[in-house]
Amino acid sequence: MASVSTNEIFVYKGVDRKGNKVEGEVSSSSSAIAKAQLVKQGIRAQSVRKKPKPLFGGGGKKIKPMDIAVFTRQMATMMKAGVPLVQSFDIVADGSENPNISKLIKAIREDVSSGSGFAASLRKHPKYFDDLFCNLVESGEQSGALETMLDRIATYKEKTEQLKAKIKKAMTYPAAVVVVAIVVTGILLVKVVPQFAETFSSFGADLPAFTLFVLNLSELAQAYWYIIGGGMIAGFLLFGKAKEKSEAFASMVDKVSLKLPIVGPIVYQSILARFARTLSTTFAAGVPLIDALQSVAGAAGNSVYQKAITKIREEVATGTQLNVSINNTKKFPPLLIQMTAIGEESGALDEMLDKVANYYEEAVDNMVDSLTSLLEPMIMAVLGVLVGGLMVAMYLPIFNIGKVI
Repeated sequence: MASVSTNEIFVYKGVDRKGNKVEGEVSSSSSAIAKAQLVKQGIRAQSVRKKPKPLFGGGGKKIKPMDIAVFTRQMATMMKAGVPLVQSFDIVADGSENPNISKLIKAIREDVSSGSGFAASLRKHPKYFDDLFCNLVESGEQSGALETMLDRIATYKEKTEQLKAKIKKAMTYPAAVVVVAIVVTGILLVKVVPQFAETFSSFGADLPAFTLFVLNLSELAQAYWYIIGGGMIAGFLLFGKAKEKSEAFASMVDKVSLKLPIVGPIVYQSILARFARTLSTTFAAGVPLIDALQSVAGAAGNSVYQKAITKIREEVATGTQLNVSINNTKKFPPLLIQMTAIGEESGALDEMLDKVANYYEEAVDNMVDSLTSLLEPMIMAVLGVLVGGLMVAMYLPIFNIGKVI
């Protein structure tokens, strides 16, 4: 399977079947394969060469998951309007403001034009289109309902990215509080407290214990601020690297994240929403339940629930009902289990799971809004305590002198 990194853009000039001069770009792994692709399109290439790269970087914005969601929605809209697939690629690519997403769409268009299937073309770009996305597109191609499937995928991607944005918002706010508190405290200790220390050096009386503690902390911060700052940055980077490389460490972090106050319930609700949304989408697309559960496990986003869903899949494969298997894990709430049971009995599992997904997505939205409202006064309180505490420590000796006088 080729990846996006192995393909390059080639610029060609040649003539078409009618003898007209043509020129353009084609995505391929080599110039020879590029020429073969052009022959299939009825173009006799006179020159094929690699497109030169820009001198200063690649230009354009990075392709984000939401860009893929927008691309999918646009393709679904075009096809529902009766626009042919290849022409839809051209319209969407030309309308994109991001050169990188436009280049990606054109590469897919070239593959489809040369005879590849839509899903097969997407699989060449696994960085942007995962197995779930490609499998659903392939299912749509085989059933002859590609425009309907693209519409479902677009809805799924939009809901998923909106949920991720809410979680990111919930995680960013507490992090912002900590960062602001550290920066403000650091500035006070390094720049402000030393000014008071010079004044206190002329005092004959002993300084209060709290003041001495802050002065010692200030001296430590002045002497080792670069080590403290570098250590914090290094610790953050090492944490991310360890989570990426060590499965055991990542699993431990996932477990802890579910138990954190305030943030934990948001993570839990988001996992439930993702589980219901992914299973609803895949099942509605006609994907067999066993295969659908495999996709759901991969999209869980948490190792604890990934293992639980894998266990569900194993039990379902042996003939156990889905709601019974979910209940056996002891990881899912009664509401989800009951709705799944109703869906199985009524033959409308995808509809029931869609309602469950909407419920938990709304719950996450409300919890994030509540967290935002709660943290706004908390930021002021934390900064007030830090700044006020340092100022009190600096003014205590002055107050004591005033009392003696």
